[in-house]
Amino acid sequence: MKPFRALTAVEQLAAYLREQIIAGSMGENLPGVNRLAKELAVSPKTIIAAVAQLEHEGLLRGQGERRRCQITPQVEKSKAVLRVGILLYEPMDRVMTDKVDLLHRLEQAGHAPFFAEKTLQELGMNVGRVAEFARKSKVDAWVIISGSREILEWFATQPVPIIAQFGRPSGLPIAGMGVRKSPAMREAVRKMIALGHKRIVMIAREERRKPKPALFEQAFLDELEIHGIKTGPYHLPEWEESVAGYHRCLDSLFKHTPPTAMIICEPRMFISAKDYFAQKGIIAPRDISLVCDDPDQAFSWCDPAISHIRWNHEPIVRRVVNWTNQVARGVVDKRQGLALAEFVEGGTIGPAPR
Repeated sequence: MKPFRALTAVEQLAAYLREQIIAGSMGENLPGVNRLAKELAVSPKTIIAAVAQLEHEGLLRGQGERRRCQITPQVEKSKAVLRVGILLYEPMDRVMTDKVDLLHRLEQAGHAPFFAEKTLQELGMNVGRVAEFARKSKVDAWVIISGSREILEWFATQPVPIIAQFGRPSGLPIAGMGVRKSPAMREAVRKMIALGHKRIVMIAREERRKPKPALFEQAFLDELEIHGIKTGPYHLPEWEESVAGYHRCLDSLFKHTPPTAMIICEPRMFISAKDYFAQKGIIAPRDISLVCDDPDQAFSWCDPAISHIRWNHEPIVRRVVNWTNQVARGVVDKRQGLALAEFVEGGTIGPAPR
């Protein structure tokens, strides 16, 4: 049974207009907003939002203010149905809202998407194993979630089209869409330094640290240097990616010169760290300031609310769907884009403890 997701009014309207456009019943230009609103009994705002979505998908082309949108010539061409393999980062991704939404939206666009049987973590983030698995998979296009630099470099040499969602595609000849989190993270670091913090540590996954720090992690180190804090392995520590390895890393950090502030990747690792601190009697923000570099709906239910970096996943999903439609029409699309994130200050940030 495929995952169920209730559609918004905008998505339902976009699906209806998409069906009418592809069927050829709309002519060369879409009717005006007011006419559509009256005929379909929906608000003009809903019409405008649905039209904007179809423009992003390449079905419509705007012609300026107060002019009707043009139905693009590509619609008249037959669009191939692509088998789209979504190579997830870890097994838990299969139930994540944004990943399920991506699968559903690709199905809506007329393709045959599926989650690959193995994830990058199950393949050990090993290039050889990933390559062997990919060669045996029957796909027309790949969506790679949070791929390491080495894995994306291998896919970049293959004939099957690929788009990287998150991961480290910068500078590679492949399409990509991620999040520009560095400005938000720098804001968080400046806030903590202003509160007297100097021992600030970031916990990041191995593929974000090696072979050299990724853009986000390097921006963190650079921001510390700007404020006169000499950086080293202490600020971006190595650790074995297991529960025991994570706890050993935290034990090591708090043994001699405990950090007064931490930026932790992923909500699940943030929750694990908070549990560790609770067992040690370490309380945020009294003893340590904490920031998660990803959003989670549960954060607003915490007391105090969790400080974190937030973004909207809608533009990311929309970009992947649009890219898939372009590939189906034979268009080569290797553009890379970033959605902008923001820093949300909660109650887990406070003055550095004496």
